[in-house]
Amino acid sequence: MPKIELIQGDCLEKMKAIPDKSIDMVLTSPPYDNLRTYNGNLEWGEHIWKPVIQELFRVVKDGGVVVWVVGDATIKGSETGTSFKQALYFKEVGFNLHDTMIWRKTNPVPQFVTIKRYTNDFEYMFIFSKNQPSTFNVLETKSKTAGKKINRNTHSAFASESADRPRDIVTTTKETKRLTNTWDIGVGSRNKDHPAIFPEKLAHDHIISWSNEGDIILDPFAGSGTVGKMAKQLNRNCILIEKVSEYCKIAEKRINENL
Repeated sequence: MPKIELIQGDCLEKMKAIPDKSIDMVLTSPPYDNLRTYNGNLEWGEHIWKPVIQELFRVVKDGGVVVWVVGDATIKGSETGTSFKQALYFKEVGFNLHDTMIWRKTNPVPQFVTIKRYTNDFEYMFIFSKNQPSTFNVLETKSKTAGKKINRNTHSAFASESADRPRDIVTTTKETKRLTNTWDIGVGSRNKDHPAIFPEKLAHDHIISWSNEGDIILDPFAGSGTVGKMAKQLNRNCILIEKVSEYCKIAEKRINENL
């Protein structure tokens, strides 16, 4: 049975108790750009996210991965660009920017007709690693051309053919193909108890991709506990840190119901 540890408190304080290089994977979505008040408990800015990133570098193992799901507010007609500042700071403290992935929401909130912008339907999913990731379990999807035979006119150097003579080679498309780094996933459910429940499929697919059974996953902004719930389902250990006591109760209930 995996161990799921739920800690109430400020993540900057609570992470100090986590040993150096003990975390295999971090999966989190920070409360970026004051887009949600989180019951008035939100304090966010460079003075918070910089030391958080520093602590993540300390606790993550060599070969470990941080999945940082984030977006930007638009203020006075201009996006803040905070997500890019954070990505550059991750690199500054020593992480590699392994991949810039996109979470494309299949059910985005429609844009107001008075705003001169297209509807925003995505967030960034930055994948940071300490050195090269030690784990990558490839997720695949069914190929649209599965089983299709394709003639490829290429050069072959078979003994019975001249090296510069064209030869038709018939190949059959594989049944599956590797996912792209743009994931189409619906927004998590919204309710009066929590304004932004993290999508379970998003957490599930990242946990599968970047960790193995028995690994330790950290979510320093645990919210309603989706990462812990999916970690338990997938037989990973997990440390959840959440400041708001009401959200801790929601997370505890969701994790305990997942038996």
